[in-house]
Amino acid sequence: MGFKCGIVGLPNVGKSTLFNALTKTAAAQAANYPFCTIEPNTGEVAVPDARLFDIAKIATSKEIVPTRINFVDIAGLVRGASQGEGLGNQFLANIREVDAIVHVLRCFEDDDITHVEGKIDPVSDAETVETELMLSDLESLERRITQMRKRATGNDKEAKLLLPMMEDALKLLQDSKPVRLLLDGIAAEDLKILKSLNLLTSKPVLYVCNVAEDHAAEGNEHSAAVEKMAAEQGARSVLISAAIEAEIAQLDDEEAKEYMETMGLEEPGLDRLIREGYTLLNLITFFTAGPKEARAWTVKKGSKAPQAAGEIHTDFEKGFIRAQTIAFDDYISLGGETAAKEAGKARDEGKEYVVHDGDVMLFKFNV
Repeated sequence: MGFKCGIVGLPNVGKSTLFNALTKTAAAQAANYPFCTIEPNTGEVAVPDARLFDIAKIATSKEIVPTRINFVDIAGLVRGASQGEGLGNQFLANIREVDAIVHVLRCFEDDDITHVEGKIDPVSDAETVETELMLSDLESLERRITQMRKRATGNDKEAKLLLPMMEDALKLLQDSKPVRLLLDGIAAEDLKILKSLNLLTSKPVLYVCNVAEDHAAEGNEHSAAVEKMAAEQGARSVLISAAIEAEIAQLDDEEAKEYMETMGLEEPGLDRLIREGYTLLNLITFFTAGPKEARAWTVKKGSKAPQAAGEIHTDFEKGFIRAQTIAFDDYISLGGETAAKEAGKARDEGKEYVVHDGDVMLFKFNV
């Protein structure tokens, strides 16, 4: 299970440049004018995880298969998008299809690149986009909730189930607050209901501070303001120079390493973005390994062993018996499956076992 992140923001903030760097393609047209991205571009990238290579080396795996993540480059939103301004409604629909929002904010000065608002103020830019998303959600809920109230009065079971969450969401939006505030401490059943409403502001947000090359390591006053805003919202932020990432994407591994060293960076921005994305969506990684292949898999934190088995094949979940489980540190320090068994570190876990990040697993099942 990967996850799908929509890259959004005002025009000319570096969305398509970041997308191109992330996917190491030139599929998205990066140009200095609004709406150069007409159709959403989707790119799939491998999730970097050094642990997978360590496991593959010990298991003498012929093939290494990382888990993957989808990024969707969505055209720039502008003030009035919820009312159809710019290319409004089309792109609001694109956002509804993603699991999380990667909100790129311009934190660099450049007189050669126009800004639709006429000034560099990333916090204000964030508020502009957030307002359009909230207005769209408000219109959507107000349209649906009247009918839902009527159905609930008539003892419609579905309506009575959905209405309390719709009422809570509507109250937040009327107070100019995003629906994702309901996510804090929400019960699993309510989360399922909230997701079914498919509201734009219910999706978790990662703010990307796009800075110039000379601010890539430490940031600047603009990125500091975004970090402060994100902290106040309980959201997350990451510092990236899309221009540097675009350069790195064109280099081989050794050249990229040298280039990053000259820029004072320890790792590519993609690695930081993925890590923050995992935290944002509450995801963890488990591994399977053997002579044929070593593979990484992604599940939600809190998933049980049968659910993890289902990520490999639905039959594995249906016919789940048990899972041989070795913690990553034990697998590496002991030198693989056989040694872990001999040391008593290979555990047989049942249906109630909660998967931990880094678990190396072998599933037993019958069909």
